[in-house]
Amino acid sequence: MACFLVPTAVGFIVLLIAVFGRTRFSAIWRTRIAGLNLMLWGGSLMLAVEHYAHQEIVPYFPFLTRGMDEVLPELVTVGVPMTLVIFAAWGIMVAVSTKVLAPEKTTSKA
Repeated sequence: MACFLVPTAVGFIVLLIAVFGRTRFSAIWRTRIAGLNLMLWGGSLMLAVEHYAHQEIVPYFPFLTRGMDEVLPELVTVGVPMTLVIFAAWGIMVAVSTKVLAPEKTTSKA
């Protein structure tokens, strides 16, 4: 029910890193960080809509329809692994794009 809160929090942290570290990253890394941010926020938004559709979250206080005794275990057992999978997928995408975009080394015979 609240598993989307973990990637949302991490997305907020990555957004802060992207905004305040803009001058420290090269253009290609800014693009990659923006891609990670889109994956985190997109997944969070999709899950929030799904949970809203199933009435697991509501637009009024206390927002979550379950108690903290059920929310915290779900954050740990579902939210954290889901966020790690997002990072793994992003890492694979970065590795593949680095391999594809890397200039080919030419061997010269002297």
